[in-house]
Amino acid sequence: MHGLINRAIQCFYRDTYGAPAWGDLVRRLELDFTDFEPMLHYSTALTHQMIDEMAAAQGKDRETVLEDVGTYLISNPAVEAPRRLLRFGGETFVDFLHSLDDLPDRARLAVEDLVLPALELRDYGGNQFNLLCAGEPLGIGHALVGVLRAMADDYGALVFLEHKGLSRGAEVIEITLIEAAFAEGRSFELGLARAGGV
Repeated sequence: MHGLINRAIQCFYRDTYGAPAWGDLVRRLELDFTDFEPMLHYSTALTHQMIDEMAAAQGKDRETVLEDVGTYLISNPAVEAPRRLLRFGGETFVDFLHSLDDLPDRARLAVEDLVLPALELRDYGGNQFNLLCAGEPLGIGHALVGVLRAMADDYGALVFLEHKGLSRGAEVIEITLIEAAFAEGRSFELGLARAGGV
């Protein structure tokens, strides 16, 4: 697993539950370090173990923890880069959804060795969509639900999201756009990020 992903999960847990909670988790995982290095690679098994330990410590299921991680990556003001990368997908939430097929390639432009699962949007008309998420690690679709929920808020759209499980090796997320302009979205400019903003 790319260290950037593990570091994002670490920051989510530390920022949400505090440094002592992260320290306890490091001890339970028996790590010989306290911080994941963003440009190193770690075993996928360690990432799964970390999520499981977080879920156990907080009395949540792993799916909820993963969704919370996805929401954190978009909504936390201290973490601006993922939101900016996704907002370049379009001016509306529907534009953004249609840009998701290209997200793994766009992510590799930013971080060359970052491999994200393949994404495929299916547009059924009438504001009904399915997003297929294929590849390792399985379960990342739950984090994607959190990302989608936070991005809908970012655009001011009202959506219903449901993780439908696996179908032919891909996680399926059902998306119903209830209202495209439900609320005022967060401001976003396509110019360069201000210093310290990423």
